[in-house]
Amino acid sequence: MKTTKRLVLLPLFASLAGCASIDISQTIDRSSARLEKLTSHKPLLALTSSQKAELERVSSKLLSKPLDLVGSVELMLSNSPRFQALLASGLATSTSLAQSGRIPNPVFNFERVTIGSELEFGRLLSFGLLDILSLPWRKQSASLEVQRAELQLAADVSAEIIAVQEAWIDAVLAIQKEKYAKKIVSISQADAQLARRLNEVGNFTATQRIRRQLFYSEAVVSHALLKQKASAAREKLVRLLGLTADQQRSLVIPDNLPKLPLTPLTADQVSARATNRLDVDMAKLSYEAAAKRFGIDSVNSFIDVEFGVRKNSVYDRTTGESSKPSGYELDVRLPLFDWGDLKRSNASAELLYKANTLEATLRNAESTLRESYVLYRTSFDIAKHFISEVIPMREALAEESVYQYNGMLISTFDLIAESKDQVQAIQASMDAQANFFKAQLALESNLIGNPLSQALQLESSGKSSAASGGH
Repeated sequence: MKTTKRLVLLPLFASLAGCASIDISQTIDRSSARLEKLTSHKPLLALTSSQKAELERVSSKLLSKPLDLVGSVELMLSNSPRFQALLASGLATSTSLAQSGRIPNPVFNFERVTIGSELEFGRLLSFGLLDILSLPWRKQSASLEVQRAELQLAADVSAEIIAVQEAWIDAVLAIQKEKYAKKIVSISQADAQLARRLNEVGNFTATQRIRRQLFYSEAVVSHALLKQKASAAREKLVRLLGLTADQQRSLVIPDNLPKLPLTPLTADQVSARATNRLDVDMAKLSYEAAAKRFGIDSVNSFIDVEFGVRKNSVYDRTTGESSKPSGYELDVRLPLFDWGDLKRSNASAELLYKANTLEATLRNAESTLRESYVLYRTSFDIAKHFISEVIPMREALAEESVYQYNGMLISTFDLIAESKDQVQAIQASMDAQANFFKAQLALESNLIGNPLSQALQLESSGKSSAASGGH
């Protein structure tokens, strides 16, 4: 009979101990499934030497050619130790939350007591009775929290992806500006040298010569600053990619941003994709988990019950007789000094907080998406306007100014001023294109429900490009 009882109890203890375990690859796969619009490459937490070797092989392959925008994301996923730390942290959070859904281990107490000629061995196996009774609700709550942790991991991964893409855009823009500034230095240097020779033969005044030389000096300073910015932007990208000293020497960044798309996304296309947002789903899961815990916390605030099974053995060393008394113990915490009102108020306030957070998230979702789309369309229109309208007009004005100067219709100062305006327009055009690609990233991030900062300085793209009226 004893053996039969034990066999019957084994499935019971197995069911009580059972809980949803955490599978590393499945956890990461579920998180990355929400990021298909940002990247088609699945993250991998390298735990074995073969996995690390595979990631190193992918990194070496990507560094063997110029790194484009898509390649920058893949390189970060395969090479960055910071990103590996992010995945490990997300896994640690999930396992910790899953642990909260398991029943605490029972406590085994052993005693050896000598009373005169009697020797007594006491054995007590105890566990929390309410812990067992509330196990189904705690398991459900833990499961919801694990799902929320997976969504939070997806949000953190998306933030890393957006960060490395923005760093790539900044690095390419800085290289493009520095490359153009270098051309300006060469042109202005030749112009300054010509002005000096003309001044020496009496065809230029000292004022005209100095103005040309000042333009050259400004170009030199501007080029030096842009060269420093290009270096800083490259190093920021290197850090986000997690490159070593040897790897960064192999890094080749394009010197031109990608072309603008022929047509931007429409409002209907954006609305159709605005489903399954991370922020909304996380708020829902957080509220549902808090609701599951609310009833349990309310009961626990009143009372707690500890149940134990006792099995003793008593030996009389004088007579040689023995006995094995058995029984059970019930420990009840009495609410004499603390009635649990503060714990219940805390649980109620937390549930109210989660409910209002969910409502706020739902209300903010559409607003942030609309704002992100307006930013996207505005930046596209500005960049397109620069490419198709402003730059061609500036080139035409610069060419016309040269004709007028050769015909002695405008002064040297007017010619230099027109050249400066053209330089500013071209640099503003570069900024406008970069702003568009950043706004596009912000829109993609918002569509998956992880709104990022959208404070792009779009006004800086236009104020330096206005046509000058009175040269």
